[in-house]
Amino acid sequence: MKLLRWSSLFLSALAAACSSSQSAVEDASKAPQIVTPPAEPAPLPEIPGGVQRVGGDMEAKVEKLVGRGVDGADVYVFGDCNVTTALPEGYPAPTPPGAIEIKSYPRARRAEVTGNTNPDLGMFFGFWPLFQHIKRNEIAMTSPVELDYRGFNDRGRVSTQGWTMSFLYREPEMGAVGSDGDVAITDRSPVVVISKGKKGPYFFDRADTTAQELVKWVEASAEWEVAGAPRALYYNGPDQDNSDKWSEIQVPIRKRAK
Repeated sequence: MKLLRWSSLFLSALAAACSSSQSAVEDASKAPQIVTPPAEPAPLPEIPGGVQRVGGDMEAKVEKLVGRGVDGADVYVFGDCNVTTALPEGYPAPTPPGAIEIKSYPRARRAEVTGNTNPDLGMFFGFWPLFQHIKRNEIAMTSPVELDYRGFNDRGRVSTQGWTMSFLYREPEMGAVGSDGDVAITDRSPVVVISKGKKGPYFFDRADTTAQELVKWVEASAEWEVAGAPRALYYNGPDQDNSDKWSEIQVPIRKRAK
């Protein structure tokens, strides 16, 4: 039932692609130079509890309902938004819409598909290979689906020239890294990010605007600097109304050199 519930995700992705703004399409056609900040490995800073609220709605709180989700997963609720599918092991709770947090994520094993179409279309083209992979290997669906962008272009916008869509394994030791047709199974290293919670449809333009906002926050900080390309975490499938879909837009960060 869980896989069937998610299997229609491509319908939502196709609707997003058809509704994507003209400006994003125009940016894709210009093929701008990709400017991706370096991401050298470095010790991760200590984040109290793995999460630190640093901006936006400082009072927003997420309610956790233990064991009341799909297959006994914990449920996360914020207003009309909810996440009922299990998060990968060690993942922090979703950031509430409107809040900005610094978050620490552990190593995660994930199945991923990479492409060069507009990211809204990428959600459509990436879904089926990933769905078939987890179905064929009897891997339980988790939340969120992650969409990594290639980087920032020379105008400071998130580039439309490439994406990687990922389904995450429940535990980092499940299965093995390698390949399965068009799907690559990889381990993502631990990462610290600046993240903003979002409510609403999963459109590229919304991710782009939020990523630029987060970069400005980082640039104004005396403590942090950008350390990689932005990503989106999409928590809901098509069973959730577009207006109540929950997501996060994140930019990897690291401590500034002294």
